[in-house]
Amino acid sequence: MERWSGRVALVTGASSGIGAAIAEKLVKSGMKVFACARNIGKIEEMKKTLAKDTTCKGTLFPIRCDLTKEEDILSMFATIKETAGGVDVCVNNAGLGFAGDNLMNGKTDHWRTMLQTNVLAYAIVTREAIQSMKSRNVDDGHIVYINSDSGYYTLNDPTWHFYEGTKHAVTAQAEGLRRELRLANTHIRVSQVSPGWVQTEFAKRAGGEEFHKQCLEAGNKPLQPDDIADAVMYVVAAPPHVQVFNMLMYGTEESV
Repeated sequence: MERWSGRVALVTGASSGIGAAIAEKLVKSGMKVFACARNIGKIEEMKKTLAKDTTCKGTLFPIRCDLTKEEDILSMFATIKETAGGVDVCVNNAGLGFAGDNLMNGKTDHWRTMLQTNVLAYAIVTREAIQSMKSRNVDDGHIVYINSDSGYYTLNDPTWHFYEGTKHAVTAQAEGLRRELRLANTHIRVSQVSPGWVQTEFAKRAGGEEFHKQCLEAGNKPLQPDDIADAVMYVVAAPPHVQVFNMLMYGTEESV
């Protein structure tokens, strides 16, 4: 990670779970990390903690952004430009789901929110990050999508079918970007990290306390946020001629 020291990263959905773990590791590696969320209270607490860590080489910048609003995203990139010049590494992490919203009787507002957060926000953030790189002649930047194993198959369980559709869209978006970058003859890289079940607040937010409890009692030891953050560090730290395009991750005990 030495070559990224002093450079700028953006991590979306960084207030908890996977996003928080990624932001922390990037800061400790020496990067200037803009960590965004709608509520940045936890990110501000992380900043205080990292400031006391004498081994921490980078800086954390909490930044408030509602990713369902394009004007918020554009404002965020304007702030990053004014503060640090622009984005060199962009980690699209923010995402959500609603348990039980199957295709036969799901709620339109839930579907809309999933599309806005899981698909459209990724596209807008990625577009702005690429434009930031191009405007500064950055030819070695990196776009990372935190995707899901749900982007590669469809379960018989209808609970997650719409959510799986959004993740299939991320899979297509990442492949499309990879091809566009090659056509543009740039060395900007794109990677996906696609985990199975990770022990975060995702299940609780998707289906409530009871659903979260059921997931914990399923008997399979889940991945942890740090596992995904380590994977992100690996793909970003890979030599410039190496593009780790997709890393599919499962807990050893998980069955799909």
